[in-house]
Amino acid sequence: MSTRELEPGIHTDLRDSTTYAGYLDLDRLLAAQHTRSDHHDELLFIIQHHTSELWMKLVIHELGGAIGYIRSDDLESCFKILARVKHIQHQLLSQWDVLATLTPSEYVQFRHVLGTGSGFQSAQYRQIEFLLGNKDRNMLKVHAHDPGATEALTKALEAPSLYDEFLRHLARRGFAIPPEIIDRDVTVAHEASAQVVEVLKGIYQSPEKHWDAYEMCEKLVDVEEQFALWRFRHMKVVARVIGFKTGTGGSSGVPFLRKMIDHVFFPELWDVRTHL
Repeated sequence: MSTRELEPGIHTDLRDSTTYAGYLDLDRLLAAQHTRSDHHDELLFIIQHHTSELWMKLVIHELGGAIGYIRSDDLESCFKILARVKHIQHQLLSQWDVLATLTPSEYVQFRHVLGTGSGFQSAQYRQIEFLLGNKDRNMLKVHAHDPGATEALTKALEAPSLYDEFLRHLARRGFAIPPEIIDRDVTVAHEASAQVVEVLKGIYQSPEKHWDAYEMCEKLVDVEEQFALWRFRHMKVVARVIGFKTGTGGSSGVPFLRKMIDHVFFPELWDVRTHL
């Protein structure tokens, strides 16, 4: 049997040194999966949701950076950030393939240990929706038991969304964004405007003249499309695993998830395609 010798430069005495496990705090991370049943597949269920929350934490971090660049009228610096967000979303989407290996007969054996716990209660998911513009103050009720989550969500609710900031950027550049769009109540979801469609139509008709705005539009569409695919895959996996049972959090389950599939964050970016 062949053996591999360690190269002379490899560190082996790691006492009092920064190590891989220490830097990543792996002791805490890998000890955070607390199963409540003896069923083999509960660990899969927990890790699926732990990794999703980690990716969502990064999405929130990246969207905050993107919003800051737009406020500084630096669209080009957003491009890499939003491309990264799209790839993170792809990771979140592909994770459903793993959870889909959980069969109904397997899940039913440990579903009861979730109690009233539900992905609907994810504060980070809600924060992402608020950052992208799907604002709804009623959603704060779900997080009233958690002061930290309520504070973060209220801050995101009351701040302009990524799309709000983009439209404000266009207005600063002289595009005819209506004043009522700029000065609107940002705690409610943005509604489509025919005037904004006309502005975007001009950008799409002359991409060479408005290249950064044109590219920003496409990056936003990328993010929205990935979000819609995630929602659809979520709904289908839930249908596959529990059918049309009521959700553990009290929702109607699949019918509830289906309502959100057609929701759009940036309506004019979809409407403009019809008018080109």
